[in-house]
Amino acid sequence: MSSQNTYRFQFLLLAVVLLVCFMVNISLGSINIPLKAIFGSFFGSIDTSSNWNIIVLEYRLPKAITAIMVGSGLGISGLLMQTLFRNPLAGPFVLGISSGASLGVALVILGSGLFGGLFATALTTKWSIVIAASLGSFLVLLAVLMVSNKVRDTMAILIIGLMFGSITAAVVSVLSYFSSAEQLQQYIFWGFGSLSNLSWEELFIFFGIYAVGIVLSIASIKGLNSLLLGDNYAKSLGLNLKQSRLIIILATSLIAGTVTAFAGPIAFIGLAIPHLTRQVFKTTNHKILLPAVFLFGAIVMLICDTIAQVPNSDYTLPINAITALVGAPVVIWLLVRQRKMMF
Repeated sequence: MSSQNTYRFQFLLLAVVLLVCFMVNISLGSINIPLKAIFGSFFGSIDTSSNWNIIVLEYRLPKAITAIMVGSGLGISGLLMQTLFRNPLAGPFVLGISSGASLGVALVILGSGLFGGLFATALTTKWSIVIAASLGSFLVLLAVLMVSNKVRDTMAILIIGLMFGSITAAVVSVLSYFSSAEQLQQYIFWGFGSLSNLSWEELFIFFGIYAVGIVLSIASIKGLNSLLLGDNYAKSLGLNLKQSRLIIILATSLIAGTVTAFAGPIAFIGLAIPHLTRQVFKTTNHKILLPAVFLFGAIVMLICDTIAQVPNSDYTLPINAITALVGAPVVIWLLVRQRKMMF
């Protein structure tokens, strides 16, 4: 079988697995819903006032779609960062985007005690937290973009991004020290991550920004393939390094920042998924890797969410705990192997 036919078969298989995981994710939960009822809800063949119809359309379907966008988005962001920095341990939050979002949320939740009455209550609403996380990640993005225009060395950008993360972590620590137990608990719960809190209105906004990031990622495929060969070789191919670097950073920041704003800081998926994909597809061509990472990320996130919602139980585990159980062994495996995966 030729390599092209092998890739087609692998993509078809992944698409089927994604569909199965999507249906299983909607079906399982505290109440198990038969597939017949799920299809009935999709196509309007059951009573719109029935409990199953409400559960499927108002809760589980938005959550499953969120899982697909979060998993695929973080996976693609991780792939972009690993290629840009030529570092197999780089992830989507290496630029400090997640730290910026966390700082924005911390200022709202932990800093709300500085304000009293209705103003403090207004600050801690759901939309205010989403806006604060978005603004925090956007401000860090602006800082990184300004630095990337001044600095030619890609590794310097990586180090500066880590320093931004350290600064924001320090500010969050100071805020935490002066906060009440209730405020700390609310902030910690946000840090656990969640896929189940989005309404359809929020989901459409999430999708709009996510789609822009995906389009930019697709537009950067040629640049990503050139960067694999080194900056000097990429220049010899006529690649505009500064422009390509800006597009890659912008795509990653839009996707990772939006995911953090709407779902919280989801760990390990962005780091682990690109490596799992390379092990299956055995290629460094981003025309193959990008859609493959999309599918792999969506599948793994749906599986993690299905586990987190603990079928036949009223309990729901933190999604971050489940993704860490998937991602951490991959990171350990990378370190133990003591060799580069693709560079």
